[in-house]
Amino acid sequence: MAKKEKTSIVIDDKNYFYEDLTQEQQVMVNHISDLQRKMQSSEFNLQQLGFGKDAFVNALKQSIEEEQNKEEEEEDVQN
Repeated sequence: MAKKEKTSIVIDDKNYFYEDLTQEQQVMVNHISDLQRKMQSSEFNLQQLGFGKDAFVNALKQSIEEEQNKEEEEEDVQN
């Protein structure tokens, strides 16, 4: 029968085995892991949101600039 290896976790540079922790401690470890994943996901989403916002700001600037150039060209033609 194969021997099941224990899951090692590190807290403050000290190794522990997940299976040796109490059930309450294991639940805390699970919460920490879940929160880390959520934080990474939030950081990823924040990068996407920032990039999207920058794209819209640049598109707005370009649109305003094109409109101003168009108006200037029309004024030049009329003069």
